[in-house]
Amino acid sequence: MNRVFGIAAGVALPLLFWLCQWQGWPFWIAGLVLLPLAFAGLGRSGLIGPRMTRWLGLVAALLGVAALVSRSALPLTFYPVLVNAVLFAVFATSLVKPPPIIERLARLTTPDLPPEGVAYTRRVTQVWAAFFVLNGSIALWTTTQPQATWALYNGLIAYVLIGTLGASEYLVRRIAMHRNGSRNA
Repeated sequence: MNRVFGIAAGVALPLLFWLCQWQGWPFWIAGLVLLPLAFAGLGRSGLIGPRMTRWLGLVAALLGVAALVSRSALPLTFYPVLVNAVLFAVFATSLVKPPPIIERLARLTTPDLPPEGVAYTRRVTQVWAAFFVLNGSIALWTTTQPQATWALYNGLIAYVLIGTLGASEYLVRRIAMHRNGSRNA
């Protein structure tokens, strides 16, 4: 449930920015969305583990508090940067301390992953790690831009890029598995 709430808060923040802009409300009100994340990680967690989830939730909540106290949206604009940094750290760490994240996910459906599948999942993990560096860098750049630019990139374009990368990887995987004669995908 905490993972669902964390994802909802991540999606809601840019959308709330858009709503504030449309309604003429101050952007710092969106800080309210991040406050409950202080309790993230108290239950079960997903890929990043309970300790990292707690820290991410606490830092996110502190960004929300900083926005509310300062009546400035600037602290909120760093939330996507924080999320991308954490995801990069998780994916990169899994490359140093195997198995890589994508291999772990692949083994949920294909426990007897062949060696070429292991190599493929390592490469996909590297691609996602590079994506999080690029996406986080752009998110950082948007913190210096008008709020509408920040909301457009972090609330729409970044999600389209994530979906495009995920769909592209799925298609490449299906083609590769078809070539290798495998039926599992």
